[in-house]
Amino acid sequence: MSHSSSVPPGASDASESLESLVDSLVTYHRLPQDVIKDSDPTRLLAQMAQEELAAIRMNLMDENECFRLDQLGDWLEQDLVRLKPLLDDRRNHRVPSWALAHPDSRLCHDGRTLLANAIGRDLAAPGGGQAADPASDLAALLVGLEARGESALTRLALDRYLRLSGDYPQARLLSLFGTFHALSGARRALQRLPAPDQDPEHPARLAESMAECRHYLALAERIAEFRFPPLVIAVGVSGSGKSRFTSGLVSRLGAIRVCSDAERRRLHNLPQDMTYPQTQTVSPAVDIFGEAATERTYRHLASCAGTLLDAGIPACVDATCLKRWQRDLLRHQAEARGLPCLMVSFEADDATLNRRIEKRACRQGVEVAVSQALLDHQLAELEPFGDEERLHLVHLDTTADNAAETLVDLIEEHVKLC
Repeated sequence: MSHSSSVPPGASDASESLESLVDSLVTYHRLPQDVIKDSDPTRLLAQMAQEELAAIRMNLMDENECFRLDQLGDWLEQDLVRLKPLLDDRRNHRVPSWALAHPDSRLCHDGRTLLANAIGRDLAAPGGGQAADPASDLAALLVGLEARGESALTRLALDRYLRLSGDYPQARLLSLFGTFHALSGARRALQRLPAPDQDPEHPARLAESMAECRHYLALAERIAEFRFPPLVIAVGVSGSGKSRFTSGLVSRLGAIRVCSDAERRRLHNLPQDMTYPQTQTVSPAVDIFGEAATERTYRHLASCAGTLLDAGIPACVDATCLKRWQRDLLRHQAEARGLPCLMVSFEADDATLNRRIEKRACRQGVEVAVSQALLDHQLAELEPFGDEERLHLVHLDTTADNAAETLVDLIEEHVKLC
């Protein structure tokens, strides 16, 4: 059943930046939708997969390529079975594609147009008019960027979407929908094959179409590939440089950050731009740093990190992690899955910490004395690392000129050794 009629009016033909596009996707996916009761999401996806695979196979003549296509089909079938409980749980999350409401939009970056309908969604693909999990739209965007060699933008888009939406379970569906969209790209390439008796440039165009098809099939295989992602736990007091340096891991290593500041506010339904102590606009005031709230926050951080690891995505938890029980809770998410874990202690001298805290307080409009008192409290509460923790621990001087490069090197080396 088509749900294109459910798309909100007011389609846009605007040129979108990556940030504005992701923000628009998050907002659109939060809109109330009609509950869909008459369709099985797994059955619909299986049917779409069969149609895509059949359309590709009829144009392939190489035996090895046909074998690889069959392997992708087997993987899709197995993944649909594995993810059926999650798809069923999220059946009421399904929405018409964002691209249906914005068919003439464009994603632009550095003066270049990267994607049509901004997320590169093939609306003529099997099931293109059907409502689907929001993961389908996000996966279309990620595949479109990756197919154009924009890996850094792919990672930034995923990090921003998950941080703003808080929909970390969606990450487990991205490989499934990403494989679908990569197969759609391969089918589109084959549909452009010229007739040999009609095109004088047939050999060149044939080679071009087949090369594009193989490019998308290889991308589908990479998306479906089993991965062993690491968990990075950032430890450090305010002003130590955690947020600054972990943000660089997004584009360089593909790690998705799970930030305690954002998740604390989300758990208490508070605005993400709210500073602490809370302003008078929040009434009654909520103690988001109390003992119970902190325990709830860290359990949520652990759950989000575990979900990302299950999805094969490297996770980086950005939190102070002052207490050992907090660090243990996070570390066990990786150890329980047999995955590598690296704990990074972000450090700076007292003068640097105080200077950074003062600068941040002025920027946020918070009293400097309050921020410095919070820093003193954190330094007093920071529990020393235990022997078991030291097996996973590295220290990073964030005042060093090459701190960013050192952090990336430490993570890459640790993952190789595990």
